[in-house]
Amino acid sequence: MFGRWFGNKGATGAARGNAFAGLVVPDSAGVLSCRVLDPVNEPVTQAEFVLTDRAGRKVVGGETDPYGSVVATVPAGEYRLAVTADGFTPFHGSATVTESGHASLGDVTLQVAAPPQLPEPGDWEIEPMHSQIGFTARHIGMARIHGRFNTFAGAVRIADRMEDSAMHVIIDAASIDTNVQMRDDHLRSSDFLDVGRYPTLEFYSDRFVHRGGTRWGVSGALTLHGVSRTVTLDTQYLGLGNGMEGEARAACRATTQLHREDFTLTWQTMLARGIAVVGPSISVEMDIQIVPKG
Repeated sequence: MFGRWFGNKGATGAARGNAFAGLVVPDSAGVLSCRVLDPVNEPVTQAEFVLTDRAGRKVVGGETDPYGSVVATVPAGEYRLAVTADGFTPFHGSATVTESGHASLGDVTLQVAAPPQLPEPGDWEIEPMHSQIGFTARHIGMARIHGRFNTFAGAVRIADRMEDSAMHVIIDAASIDTNVQMRDDHLRSSDFLDVGRYPTLEFYSDRFVHRGGTRWGVSGALTLHGVSRTVTLDTQYLGLGNGMEGEARAACRATTQLHREDFTLTWQTMLARGIAVVGPSISVEMDIQIVPKG
């Protein structure tokens, strides 16, 4: 397949007479390629790949294209290729790339991974010492501010059928922390969270939707600044484990995007150049561990 793409190379290593005629391969480099497939020979799109050198340093990384292909131009040398995709076991392979050469790993077939064990049905609660609720916001058009809420609690009722489970999380608005006292005081004021009137943020789930592999969507109502809106947490379930004292633990990572104006957080100040001091959207990232209640 690859030979047809690159055909005959000139002094610059560029291909002629094909769709890749504009691709230039330096004389000291070569190309590594493969195609990533599932067990029924369908391409695995958006699988993540990382190519590392002999010292373990990352050289290039990315995602497979709509046809499951990986094509990378790299300096001549020995490499390790790692390919991962949700719901499949990782692939690791090695290849030697020569100057002006092509190293093909051919078709790489990923095997379906056994799904991680789900938590036992019953009442669980968030363990705050090993959990974090953080956020990222844009500041004056370019810098990003990272913060977190230091005080929160939550309960999860795991049903016999995971899709019927439910979750309730409550966050102390005044516990917002961006490591700058003056900024935190402003965020607590009536310009933003107005913690005197709205002391908590709350999330009540109404749906758990399995999206395949370890991916879930958890949707529900988020109440912030006195306004409730439906949001969906894009969630990756990380599996079960045991704590230092042998207690059962389950972990997940979740993200979502909020828009300030949806929750009437409309405070806005513009710089002289017309750049907003605070961006309109907020990214929320959560790393959560739950333990059996009581």
